[in-house]
Amino acid sequence: MFFLNLFKRLIPKFLLGSVVFLMTIALSFADSTYVVEHHDPIESDATLSLSKVVDLTLEKYPDVTWLKSLEEEATAIGQRGDSWTAGASQAGLRFQEATSGTLHYIDGTVQVPLWNLGQRDAEQALAKLAESNAMSQTDAVKLRVAGLVRNALWNIALANLSYEQAKIELTVTDQLLTKVQRRVELGDLPRADFLLAQTESLQKRSVVTQAEAELMHARKRYSSITQMTKIPKDYQEKLVGLTEIQQSHPALVAINSQIERKQAELNAVKLVGSGQTNVDVGVNSDQFTNDERSNKTASFNIGVTVPFGGSAHLAPKVAAANVELNKLIAEREQMNRDLEQAHHEAEHNLEVNRVELGIADELKQVAEEHLKMTNSSFAVGEINLMDLLRIQSRTQQAVLNAKQRAVMLQRDIALYNQAVGVMP
Repeated sequence: MFFLNLFKRLIPKFLLGSVVFLMTIALSFADSTYVVEHHDPIESDATLSLSKVVDLTLEKYPDVTWLKSLEEEATAIGQRGDSWTAGASQAGLRFQEATSGTLHYIDGTVQVPLWNLGQRDAEQALAKLAESNAMSQTDAVKLRVAGLVRNALWNIALANLSYEQAKIELTVTDQLLTKVQRRVELGDLPRADFLLAQTESLQKRSVVTQAEAELMHARKRYSSITQMTKIPKDYQEKLVGLTEIQQSHPALVAINSQIERKQAELNAVKLVGSGQTNVDVGVNSDQFTNDERSNKTASFNIGVTVPFGGSAHLAPKVAAANVELNKLIAEREQMNRDLEQAHHEAEHNLEVNRVELGIADELKQVAEEHLKMTNSSFAVGEINLMDLLRIQSRTQQAVLNAKQRAVMLQRDIALYNQAVGVMP
C-alpha cells in the first residue's frame, strides 16, 4: 500500500490509468510466445529435404487412388492382349429325342472367338501405352504436388518474416513509448504525445496479432497439403534457366501420353470391325432304336462364323473415341499456351524482383540513416513526435520491404523451376 501511494504521488492522476493498462497488456503479452491461444505448430527438420516432402505428400495425396486404378487398368488391358482368344469361349450341349422314343440326338459344341487380323497386336500396343500413360500421369501429379508444396513453404517464409518484423516494430514502439512517458512525467512533452505513442503501440500490437494469424493460416495450409507438421530447414533452389518450355515437361509428357493411348484405343476399336470370327467345334451322337435293330453313330464337325455388315454399329464407338482424342489434342494446344505464358511470367517476375531488391536495399539504407538522424533530433527537441513516428513507420516499411524482396526472389526461383517443369 505504501508503494502504491508513493506511485500515485509521483505520477499524475491522468497517467495512472493508462500506465496500469499498458503494464497489464505488456505482462499478458510476455506470458506467452503468441498473442492468440490458437496455435498451429510447425517444426523445422534439418534431415528433411524438399524432394522428400514432395514424395511423402504424394503418398497421401487424394489422386493416389486414381493413379493406382490407371496401373490396374493397364494390367487388365495387358491380360486381354495376351489372351489367345478374342473373347470368352462358349460350350454348348443339346439333346433331342423323337416323340416315339426311338431317335436320340446329342450335340456338344465349343465356340472360340478369334482375333481379327492385327487386332491382338493393337491390343498389346494399347496395353503398353496404358502402362506408359499411368507412369506419366504420376509424374504430372507429382509436379503439381511439388507446386503446392513450394507455394506453401514460401508462404510460410513470407508470413513468418512479416510476423517477426511486426514483433521487432512493436518492441521499438514500446521502447519509444517508455521514453515518451518519462519525458511527459518530467514535463518535457505534452500529454498528447503520450497518447499518440500509446496509440502507435496499440496499433503495432494489432499488426502483430494479424501477422500471427496469417502465419498460422500459412502453417495450416502447409500441414493440410502435406499432412505433416515438419518443414525442411533449407528449401532454397538453384535456378534452372530455360529459354523455352521443353517437350520433356511432365505436364506435356502426360497429355501426349494420353493422346497416344487414345489413338491406340481408336485403332483397336476399328480393328474390331463387324465383330469376331468364331470357330465352332462339335461332336454329335445319334442313336436309332426299334424292335428289330439298334443303330448308333457319332460324328465330328467344325464350322466358322464370319460376321459382316456391322460398320453402322461400330461407327458410334469409333466416333466417340475420336471425339475424346480430338478433345485431348485441343487440351494439349491450350496447355502449350498456358505453359508458355507461365514461363514468361515467371521469368519476368524474376527480373523485376532482382531490380526491386536492389532498390529496396538502397531505400532501407537511406531510411535507416534518416531515422537515426531523426531520433537524435527528437531527443534534443528539434522535431515533434508526429514527425518521428512518420519517419519511423517509413523506415520500418523500407526494412520489411527489403527483407520481403529477398525472400520473394528465392520464392520466384522456385516458381520459375515449377513453371518449366523441374522437380525439386
